[in-house]
Amino acid sequence: MAYIFLDESGQFTKHNNEEYFVVGTFIIGDPKRTEKAFKSWHKRFPRKMRRLSEIKWSTTSIDNKLRIKTLKYISKLDVRIKYSYLLRKNIPKEYKYKGKIKSGLLYTNVIGETLDMYLPINEKELKIFCDKRHLKGLKESDFKSILKARLLPQLPSNTIIEIRMIDSSTSANIQIADWIAGALFKYLEKRDQGDEYFSILKNNILGEGKELFKK
Repeated sequence: MAYIFLDESGQFTKHNNEEYFVVGTFIIGDPKRTEKAFKSWHKRFPRKMRRLSEIKWSTTSIDNKLRIKTLKYISKLDVRIKYSYLLRKNIPKEYKYKGKIKSGLLYTNVIGETLDMYLPINEKELKIFCDKRHLKGLKESDFKSILKARLLPQLPSNTIIEIRMIDSSTSANIQIADWIAGALFKYLEKRDQGDEYFSILKNNILGEGKELFKK
């Protein structure tokens, strides 16, 4: 059995002069171990944050020293990382309508492209967990159906797939994916310490990042 957790960083629409949208994922065989380990790491955060159910990469009260220590801790959890990214300016016209982005459909395709990176895979059960988000123009059930229809033909005939969208505040593993995505986002955006963040995670990354809609 394999478990894939994923989260994203960035926006499809213009935001703070940011150019990228990044999906960070990792695959693991024992999610309880990483869940327990990251919850235990919360004790390293400032006292006022320790009781929070979720500590996100973007939390402004975390200093860079602790941010780097946390990434190093994550890198030692044997998480195997894959990631995809796109430049906002390269989003194809078919995902736009009357000047607005069909974000539900676009997000679904981006996740599908990212999950394709794990295939082929020989597992009898594959469980995929995404951070819960609004899917403009799509129901959550449609999101799951589209992904299953995409993945099943590429898997052994007896493989069982479960896809769930869950609140990151209830899942330390989704929070780990958030930290991975956030670090890779900083690297792609060429922000301060971005290269250092990437160097910490690079030994956990399987292959290269996948650029979507590349021109």
